[in-house]
Amino acid sequence: MGLAQVQQGLSALVFAATGVSAQTAPDTAPTLKAVTIDDRRAAPQADIAGFGDLPLQEVPVSATVIDRAQLQASGARRLADLTQFDPAVTDAYNSPGYWDFLTVRGFVLDNRFNYRREGLPISAETTIPLDNKERIEILKGTSGIQAGTSAPGGLVNYVVKRPTEHDLREVRVETTSRGSLLGAVDLAGRFGVDREFGYRLNLAQERLRPLVHNLDGERSLLSLATDWRISRDLVLEAEVEWSRKSQPSQAGFSLLGNTLPAPVDPRINLNNQPWSQPSVFEALTGTLRFQQALNDRWRWSAQLGQQRLKSNDRLAYPFGCSAEGNYDRYCSDGTYDLYDFRSDNERRLQQAANLTVQGHAQTGSVAHDLSFGVLASRVRNRFQNQAYNYVGTGNVAGTLFTPADPALNDTNTNRDEHSLEFSAQDAIRWNPRFTTWAGLRHTRLSRESVRTDGTRPTDYDAGLTTPWLAASYALAPGRIVYASYGQGVESQIVPNKPSQYTNAGVALPAIKSRQWEVGMKGGNEALAWQAAWFHIVRPVTNLDACSRLGITPCEGAYEGNARHQGLEASAQWRQGPWRLAGGVMLLDAKRQGSTAEPSVNGQRPTNVPKRTLRAQAGYYVAALPGLELVGGLSHEGRRDVLPDGTIELPSWTRLDTGLRYEQKLGGTTLRWRASIDNLLDRRYWKESPYQYGHVYLYPGAARTFRIALSTSF
Repeated sequence: MGLAQVQQGLSALVFAATGVSAQTAPDTAPTLKAVTIDDRRAAPQADIAGFGDLPLQEVPVSATVIDRAQLQASGARRLADLTQFDPAVTDAYNSPGYWDFLTVRGFVLDNRFNYRREGLPISAETTIPLDNKERIEILKGTSGIQAGTSAPGGLVNYVVKRPTEHDLREVRVETTSRGSLLGAVDLAGRFGVDREFGYRLNLAQERLRPLVHNLDGERSLLSLATDWRISRDLVLEAEVEWSRKSQPSQAGFSLLGNTLPAPVDPRINLNNQPWSQPSVFEALTGTLRFQQALNDRWRWSAQLGQQRLKSNDRLAYPFGCSAEGNYDRYCSDGTYDLYDFRSDNERRLQQAANLTVQGHAQTGSVAHDLSFGVLASRVRNRFQNQAYNYVGTGNVAGTLFTPADPALNDTNTNRDEHSLEFSAQDAIRWNPRFTTWAGLRHTRLSRESVRTDGTRPTDYDAGLTTPWLAASYALAPGRIVYASYGQGVESQIVPNKPSQYTNAGVALPAIKSRQWEVGMKGGNEALAWQAAWFHIVRPVTNLDACSRLGITPCEGAYEGNARHQGLEASAQWRQGPWRLAGGVMLLDAKRQGSTAEPSVNGQRPTNVPKRTLRAQAGYYVAALPGLELVGGLSHEGRRDVLPDGTIELPSWTRLDTGLRYEQKLGGTTLRWRASIDNLLDRRYWKESPYQYGHVYLYPGAARTFRIALSTSF
């Protein structure tokens, strides 16, 4: 059953559902659950949890929801800016100007498989704007019942802004230290005889002028979300967004021989050659969703989504030191090998179709919240030959310049993927306090790849099944304890390099990560909190070791595992003029059972801190109504730079501060915001990703001032 057949089936179901509605008597017609729009409160549920309309507070999972108010107040422009809200989320190769990488519970999320938009799979190998997003949902832990294949850290779901019940007219202007300038418009409302049509229009244009040298750029966004309340039972929703961003990226620093250098001036950009070009990311993404209430207990929805990406990925790329025979770091004297990297006209297409049926059933005294779904998706990635050419030597001061070499001599790899996923979930309420939860997802997966010159074709087919089980007990209204067990699945293919691997291009058996979690959560209007202990075991291959150490010949295989266990806790408290929020994670992550590289056994993974702390505070000043003083703190502990743990990155702490002021002028509301990021202008190494077989060091951003004004009327 392919994507085209599923799409045809969904179309037929839509027409059939419309016919059913026309025959439903008005006095007995089922109704969709009413939705109340309140811009002041956080989202009461997280779609990414996978249990329909059940409040997140009741579902036995760990998740964070970052709402629109938090997005605007923080000045966030990208996903990497949101690490300040959750201690379990840290950076992973977040180069300014490039797309985002996140680490959750110590595992790097896979940009091809761990991201969702409106609940449908997307590629995060691009820049994704936040201006038209209502909230960002981050599920923490294995995600076998939410996704067919994904890395075990968690999932990220982008939820777009939808039409509002009352007219919304908002204009926002923001500027930063060096003159970056953002202008954004958010318009929403309803019209029609019975106000059956809704719209939400978001426009944004930004001139990017960050403090980092040679990083100027531009970005644009145009998005429209609409809905049609065909009847009180039927809703049709459609939304589309177009975005474009053109900006160079900041090349990373590295070790100097065997030495960790002192933190550098964060404004230095090694991507500063006369021939350096911006990377350009364009995206056209949209979804269509049809929902119908069958009766007061059951409803179904059909959803189609498509994402088209075009990228020009370019970088003056520092990589290694051939003069000293070190290809994973820079030379002891601060020089490095420099490459001209250009991969233009990268095209990625992702399509998905989803059919879901959700409802409630009763068997005797036992209640069931049920959900059944089928998801078909298709991925088609097409590339052309790329440039990856040695052009000379650079240095960490950024004062050496080389000639360009844009010749497209390096082949790339085209990829195709088809998957069909079936899922079922049941929340079984035995009594008002005790609930058991069960979920199962079965995935049929087919993947193919071939080099751009037609050589080295590979193909892979598999069937994967992942279960999830949990039990929860309500200690009191709004307070539960729970325990859960779940699996996540990934598929690994040995790199198609016959010169190194004896089984080049061979698909290894699918690997399953396993997670145990015990937690508590609860809250009320004044205090909300959650705490969880987790234990994740993920099988690991020798592919990274073979690549990093240049082991030849190497037979790609599994060897040992990564074991991550830890405690995370967070809380939000409001009382009188005070607003406090914060969280902490203590993580014990270890590599075990490696025979290719025994020195890594017992070591923490690179770029993963042992402890993380986030905190935010706000205080409303009684003497000046509408004024709030705010502050934030982020702390990350020491982390390993090298897999064998011989070099560590020091811990760091950053303080942010600001104020917000809201005033009424007639029928207009003005919201002023002024903030200072990195108040003390500390210099520190923010992260140390071991990416693409190379150690990178990224400095924390310099002190940055931001002023914003939004007006709504």
